[in-house]
Amino acid sequence: MKQGYAKETICIQSGWKPGNGEPRVLPIYQSTTFKYESSEQMGRLFDLEESGYFYTRLQNPTNDCVAAKICELEGGVAAMLTSSGQAANYYAVFNICEAGDHVVMSSTVYGGTHNLLTVTMKKMGIECTVVDPDDSPESLRKAFKPNTKCVFAETIANPALVVLDIEKFATLAHEYGVPLIVDNTFATPINCNPFLWGADIVTHSTTKYMDGHATSVGGVIVDSGNFDWSKYPERFPGLCTPDDSYHGIIYTEKFGKGAYITKATTQLMRDLGSIQAPQNAFLLNIGLETLALRMERHCSNAQKVAEFLEAHDAVAWVNYPGLKSNKYHELAEKYLPKGSCGVISFGLKSGRLGAGRMMDYLELASIVTHVADARTCVLHPASHTHRQMTDEQLVEAGVAPDLIRLSVGIENVNDIIADLKQAIEKAN
Repeated sequence: MKQGYAKETICIQSGWKPGNGEPRVLPIYQSTTFKYESSEQMGRLFDLEESGYFYTRLQNPTNDCVAAKICELEGGVAAMLTSSGQAANYYAVFNICEAGDHVVMSSTVYGGTHNLLTVTMKKMGIECTVVDPDDSPESLRKAFKPNTKCVFAETIANPALVVLDIEKFATLAHEYGVPLIVDNTFATPINCNPFLWGADIVTHSTTKYMDGHATSVGGVIVDSGNFDWSKYPERFPGLCTPDDSYHGIIYTEKFGKGAYITKATTQLMRDLGSIQAPQNAFLLNIGLETLALRMERHCSNAQKVAEFLEAHDAVAWVNYPGLKSNKYHELAEKYLPKGSCGVISFGLKSGRLGAGRMMDYLELASIVTHVADARTCVLHPASHTHRQMTDEQLVEAGVAPDLIRLSVGIENVNDIIADLKQAIEKAN
């Protein structure tokens, strides 16, 4: 696509480029396999000597067009869709880590990601040190070890809404010769491009704002192409030494800036298989076309709702980066000048019990596990998404027992506020 187009244009025009007489809308390539004329040609595909499609678990044209669009929005060099955001985060880390390695992770990441890295991957022999994202560089340096392979954090933490100081974390990661992986789900590439601030790899749960309509689970990994893996061959042998499962290919030598995503596709997707269904990729692409419009509305609605909650007598506290009183407002101004996201967290003076009562009185907003779609929805993380965590872990993750996560939709903001007002009044 022509360089210099705005993100609004990329959302609509990038990815699928139809030829003469071809469908204007991205087709769903609903096929597991692809036909070739000769055995020799098929063999070249399996040897990675040619690029092409032969089995959807590895690559699919619908998926690749959507991945290319997200890649362009993030300013990366290569991207890969996965079956979920969890799969994206797992692959992003596991692509460069193996038994005996170590990861540094922000304490405030989503509970499922926290569990993935501290419990499940620990069983695979990968150690994780959890750090406070607000700590000073001097304190954070203590978490790094000789076997550290990456740093993992979120642009805007779910649901703590901590805004990451991306430059600080990128500088530290690079000081120790490892990449910074940032989950950019809540901000989306419309409101933040972590690569501009030094991040090396970005992940998303495309299930959230990118899809935008709660229709399809999915994830994506985007590589900036900026991290020089070949500078640290002993630290990243999977990328810098021969892969015996592909006739001794060295990914950094053969694929250059595409090495990381090529390895993730040819090794991890081949062996673990968490591919996004082409039907889901098709629906994701439709969501992406209105992403810029929706994010503007999500953020403007959330700002007004946050201001309403902050002024309400029954509300104990409100956490939203757009509020001038917010601890992370200055970082939000730096990294998220267009707005942060549509998610607000708050607590009532009536505490944990009051939160449950208030949620039951809501009429417009729905109690769901989901977040970040067109409809306003709400949930109590301590009882739902983070219930596997201890009270100590909840506090460490910035999730108070009374925390209500409110995902502000794109309905009329006056209707959203009226629904909250009546529910809060009935609950107190």
